[in-house]
This record gives sequence, C-alpha cells and structure tokens, in this order.
Amino acid sequence: MVHVSSVVEWIAAIWLVWTYGDISSDRSWRMLSWGMLPALIGAMCACTWHFFDNISALSWLVTLQAAMTVLGNFTLCAAGWWLWRSSKISVNNE
Repeated sequence: MVHVSSVVEWIAAIWLVWTYGDISSDRSWRMLSWGMLPALIGAMCACTWHFFDNISALSWLVTLQAAMTVLGNFTLCAAGWWLWRSSKISVNNE
C-alpha cells in the first residue's frame, strides 16, 4: 500500500508543479514536471511487479524500474538546474 500511496502522491505533485508553472507563466516549472515522469514510471513498475506477487515472468520490470530511477535522477537534476538558471536570469533582468 505504501507504493500505491507514493504513486498517487507523485502524480499529485507533478500536477501541482505543472499548475504552478501555468499560473506563474514560468515554463521552467513545466520542465520540472516533465523531469518527474521517469521516477513516476519507475514507481509504477514497482507497484505492478509487487501487485503480481513478484512473479519471475515480470522480472524485466525490476530492470525497467532501475533504469527509470537512473534516468529520473538525471532528469530531476537537469530540471533543478533549469529552475536555478531561470531564477538567476529573472533576477538579473529586474
């Protein structure tokens, strides 16, 4: 149940970040929400594998989950850099 609640929480966070980007008209927040998607996919892989009682036929989900975690770490790092850069640009323009 912990995995499922984490997935729901992650979906809500992505939606809230996207909405904040729309309201603030700052597209860098949208980049953050896109950067969160690989981690969400990885979490969904874990939920699926556990839902089917860790059967060996779905062991490829473990590999996909690990790959999505690595990709998600990079995309979240890039999105964080994008936010940092855009905040510096907006401060310099004021």
